[in-house]
Amino acid sequence: MRKNFRTRSKRKPMSEINVVPYIDVMLVLLVIFMVTTPMLQQGVDIDLPVASAAPIEETTEEPIVVEIDKNGHLFINNQENNIPLTPKELYIQIKYRTEKKPKAPVLIRGDKYVGYGKVVEVMAFLKKAGIPKVGLMTEAAED
Repeated sequence: MRKNFRTRSKRKPMSEINVVPYIDVMLVLLVIFMVTTPMLQQGVDIDLPVASAAPIEETTEEPIVVEIDKNGHLFINNQENNIPLTPKELYIQIKYRTEKKPKAPVLIRGDKYVGYGKVVEVMAFLKKAGIPKVGLMTEAAED
């Protein structure tokens, strides 16, 4: 006569989930994000002038920043590519963004090596585009 013995398996019950593989996947994703995030931050290399000035009042709106690099090329913040804008393209972008966010402050971020005339030219251009108040960005002076 044959006896049927049921052997108990050493498996864990289904109610216990092994989280070790999930932790491994999470750590791999974390490393991927840590490596790719600095690559996503783009911008124009601008060396701001140093000045001691009072900071502007904070608003809930993100400011519209017109950037002027040391060669006098114009850019606007959150631009997908680093292709300089022509004055006409800048005018269109400013009009579009101020219609979309009328309370957003407009700031000029000019390189310290760009000529003063170019900054004044951009300020006059923004005034012509209907921007009543324009701020200038600087680096904070160390005391």
